[in-house]
Amino acid sequence: MTALKLTNICKSFGKVEVLRNIDLEVVEGEFVVFVGPSGCGKSTLLRVIAGLEDATQGTVEIGGEIVNQVPPAKRGIAMVFQSYALYPHLTVEGNMTLALKQEGQSKDLIAERVAMASRMLSLEDYLARRPSELSGGQRQRVAIGRAIVREPKLFLFDEPLSNLDAALRMNTRIEIARLHRQLHASMVYVTHDQTEAMTLADKIVVLRDGRVEQVGSPMELYNNPANQFVAGFLGAPSMNFLPAERLGGAAGLTIGIRPEHILLDGAGRASGKVTHVEKLGGDTNVLVDLGDGCVVTVRLFRQHDVETDSVVGIDFDEADSFSFDSSGARVS
Repeated sequence: MTALKLTNICKSFGKVEVLRNIDLEVVEGEFVVFVGPSGCGKSTLLRVIAGLEDATQGTVEIGGEIVNQVPPAKRGIAMVFQSYALYPHLTVEGNMTLALKQEGQSKDLIAERVAMASRMLSLEDYLARRPSELSGGQRQRVAIGRAIVREPKLFLFDEPLSNLDAALRMNTRIEIARLHRQLHASMVYVTHDQTEAMTLADKIVVLRDGRVEQVGSPMELYNNPANQFVAGFLGAPSMNFLPAERLGGAAGLTIGIRPEHILLDGAGRASGKVTHVEKLGGDTNVLVDLGDGCVVTVRLFRQHDVETDSVVGIDFDEADSFSFDSSGARVS
């Protein structure tokens, strides 16, 4: 069954087009991530789904029902915001139960759902506390719990981890993935962080300038990008792009090679000076200047002693490279 269907969604603010002809389907139980650079339209698209913004054109269907004229509270969605949006005067339990009380749900049902959500999120010991007494990670878990108790048709997450430090981001990301497996819920998640997209999504939607560039599973997009933008956006460190003629190829084309697919080889097809070495423990990243503004990143697994200012050769397997034309389109 289809949890969400977007058909020809467009959104303009005055003369500025923010979303352009977006078609998308989310299957029930699927975790879909919208990803792209700032200003690409991903948060606006989420707000259109939620009913916080009206589409200029097109239809939004949730659970098979067209909801363009349905107010947000009646759409069967629950939204988790970047800023937590908790009521400071209410306890954790009060924040989690407020929406259910406003809906007129019974005390027994409310107690049952709060107990389930607090158990899933390890919040049992914090139900009597107020948001000011919680850490950032705990506050975000309360915001997620508030969404869970509503048992919505669709969960919407708007960059929920942006305000957390690195360790908390990873832990909360794992918790969200675990919750998705337990709840079998349909989720749409917005982020600018490609690591979140790659690790959480069943399906990634890459956006740029209000348009969908490519849709697919994380590994489909990583291994088979439709164009240079997608190829460069997914992956850390990002893909290297070099003029094909520098590597003996046809003029006008760009060759893309992921850092992990480049080898340091004294007899390689190109050579350059090492300008920087990042020793990360499990990996070593080596930046090599080939001249004429061409700098490549080489990702070596494990620890390697490579000297800055040394001259090294690089090589790669043609099967691991990608070709793009002058417009950025993939060339097979």
